[in-house]
Amino acid sequence: MSNIPLMPMATAVWLVENTTLTFKQIAKFCNLHEVEIQGIADGEVAKGIMAYNPIISGQLTREEIEISSKDENRELKIKNTDIKISTEDKKVKQYIPLSKRQDKPDSALWLIKHHSLLKDSQIAKLVGITKNSVTSIKKKSYWNYNNLNPKDPIALGLFSQKDLVDSIEKAERRIKREKKEKEKAKQTREVSNNE
Repeated sequence: MSNIPLMPMATAVWLVENTTLTFKQIAKFCNLHEVEIQGIADGEVAKGIMAYNPIISGQLTREEIEISSKDENRELKIKNTDIKISTEDKKVKQYIPLSKRQDKPDSALWLIKHHSLLKDSQIAKLVGITKNSVTSIKKKSYWNYNNLNPKDPIALGLFSQKDLVDSIEKAERRIKREKKEKEKAKQTREVSNNE
């Protein structure tokens, strides 16, 4: 990342108009020549350029300008403008062709039969259909239930093995948590009955 401000000419116009900084300080900060800064001050250079406030944009602080105004040998220092970029992979929705879309209810049926501990919402998220569709397939009230054939969604390429394993682990954690909560509720009931 370079240490020059955004829109250096417009920033120089603002600094000339609104500060008591020397031409040399402004020139070094904006990476321009001292003669260009003098031309801006005389109105010969950058006639049509609107001034750009570096304080509002977060490139400079008022304190930095005041300190440099008092000491003409001190250079202006641009504020750190590094932007943190997330390195996490974001799941991107992929286009699913019509032929594979018809396989979604079949895949939901396969998941219902083979991984019964998954919640309807988890199956819906994995396969990419609505929760109501999953519920109706589970209750055998889906409009096309008689024509459904359970198909492995991983083999069809609807999602990866890792996605399935993650969902199963999440379901197992949920079941353990619910079991602990039931035991805790049972113990509190027993304690309250004994008292």
